[in-house]
Amino acid sequence: MDLKRSLLDRAFGLPGGFPIARWAPIPLRLIVGLGFMEHGFAKLSKGIDTFAAILHALAVPASHFMAWVTILTELLGGLAILLGAFVSLVSLPMAALLLVAIFTVHLPYGFSSIKLMAVTAAGAQFGPPGYECDLLYLACLVALVLSGAGPLSIDGLVGNGRFERSSRSENPRL
Repeated sequence: MDLKRSLLDRAFGLPGGFPIARWAPIPLRLIVGLGFMEHGFAKLSKGIDTFAAILHALAVPASHFMAWVTILTELLGGLAILLGAFVSLVSLPMAALLLVAIFTVHLPYGFSSIKLMAVTAAGAQFGPPGYECDLLYLACLVALVLSGAGPLSIDGLVGNGRFERSSRSENPRL
């Protein structure tokens, strides 16, 4: 009976759970932070006017201003997530960007982010992506907000180890 209870406690994160779980936010921060920064750099490298023209075609008001807001949110928000800084705060505008992208761009193309159209001598040809990746980014942001930035984060340092202490008080093995 004790073995069965111990396995259940570990499986459901009850006291005595897996100590390695506290490191789970780190790969999420790396993926989300670098992903957002890459999207910001891609927009910036094509030119702010190009992205502003796309926003204008989507009937976004103040398209040039919104292009800058979007790029800066992706770059600075991505960096903040990567470093584990102000995760709960920066997740809000980042989630807003994802929701706007879902409803203005990706929704008509369905769920899947991969639409294989053909394979030619030049390689695979893909159609427009659906909203799958946006939902994955949203899920990662929610997970980071709910779990905290984890170890090796600025939030952990600024909060004087508040995340670390609360985790240890619930589970002394952490």
